[in-house]
Amino acid sequence: MRTTNTITSFDQLSLTLNATQVAAVLGISRSNAYALMRSEGFPTLHIGRRMLVPKDRLIRWIEANAS
Repeated sequence: MRTTNTITSFDQLSLTLNATQVAAVLGISRSNAYALMRSEGFPTLHIGRRMLVPKDRLIRWIEANAS
């Protein structure tokens, strides 16, 4: 997925997202995405040194934290 494109649907996303992709989806900076991915309660999957977010868990997190 190219992050320079506008994301118009969750269907366009990969099964897992990296910090750049999370930032694009949430409309935040990459550094804020990394901070969020390190925070307690955010659905981050750690594989070695990589941090990924499963798309389905991100969608649930957004729904649970929308006001």
